[in-house]
Amino acid sequence: MERPAWAPRSIDISVPSVSRIYDYYLGGSHNFEVDREAARRAMEFMPGLPKVMQANRAFMRRAVRFALDEGIDQFLDVGSGIPTFGNVHEVTQTANPDARVVYVDHDPVAVAHSQAVLEGNEGAGVVAADLRKPQEILASAEVERLIDLNRPVALLLVAILHFVEDADDPYESVAELRDTLAPGSLLVLTHASYEGIPLPAERAEGAVDVYKDIRNPLIMRSREEIARFFEGYDMVEPGLVAPPLWRPQEEPRDEDPYAFSGFAGVGRTA
Repeated sequence: MERPAWAPRSIDISVPSVSRIYDYYLGGSHNFEVDREAARRAMEFMPGLPKVMQANRAFMRRAVRFALDEGIDQFLDVGSGIPTFGNVHEVTQTANPDARVVYVDHDPVAVAHSQAVLEGNEGAGVVAADLRKPQEILASAEVERLIDLNRPVALLLVAILHFVEDADDPYESVAELRDTLAPGSLLVLTHASYEGIPLPAERAEGAVDVYKDIRNPLIMRSREEIARFFEGYDMVEPGLVAPPLWRPQEEPRDEDPYAFSGFAGVGRTA
């Protein structure tokens, strides 16, 4: 397999990557056949997976615009993946050229491509770090350069927490990040769940097993378990809901049923 210029030498391009699978679902071009094969296997059980991811991204963009309207101009996107059209820095800097964005991911491809996309953009940066080690994120040079933790920050955890197993205590990681944020900061979060998927959980488990097979377990949590990530935050209306139902620009009448899989919400620190 020929290695494209955007793929770092340090990565094994014969092993599927969650970031590149996500990129494939979104119609991106930064993925390999091994990623597409894993995605297609998962779609045999849940054919609407691309729509699930698109609904997540649409929610993210609405939540980012909400944060901008609230006067927030600093964004920390953890588990950011491979930048595609309409990513955080494009939304924020179009509305506010002075907005600051830091992307964080532990996938070398996501980091390398983010660096290429952000070249020459002084208001945005990328950090190679893991959500499970919050202090490494907060102590990074790019966070110190771009983010003033004494002012409100929008913390984005979009489609990332369901890849953190309970044994790694994702609640503690989220709480650590929360405790560093200034009052008025926002948590923007989405999470996969069996709730809302328009097919039996037993069938959806087939897609979950694909992620387990590629050693990236997908943890499907209940609404109650997902709500726990918002401890210490005041929920912004309409609360924790299916992604298309969070402040849509218009009533989602003809939305694909798969778009309503999982939950999305925004919380504000007191």
